[in-house]
Amino acid sequence: MRHCSVQVRGLLTRGELDRYNALMEVGSFLESVDRHDLAYTVQKEVDLLIMPAIERLKDKGRARDRADEEYLRRLAAGEDDEDDD
Repeated sequence: MRHCSVQVRGLLTRGELDRYNALMEVGSFLESVDRHDLAYTVQKEVDLLIMPAIERLKDKGRARDRADEEYLRRLAAGEDDEDDD
């Protein structure tokens, strides 16, 4: 079973995290008894479950990029004002 990143796990809601942990436990058991065909199905469920958290992570990244862009824009405007003096 493939785990998601720590960043994605950190953005799962409590309910999503509980379900994620349960699915990972089931998937690991299935792999231990060589039922990789069923573990594949469980992995697909995990992939669907983490999609909202991945979107939340992307949104955080976009917000950070916007904040950085605004900071750089203000910094450039401040430098231009100093050049005029």
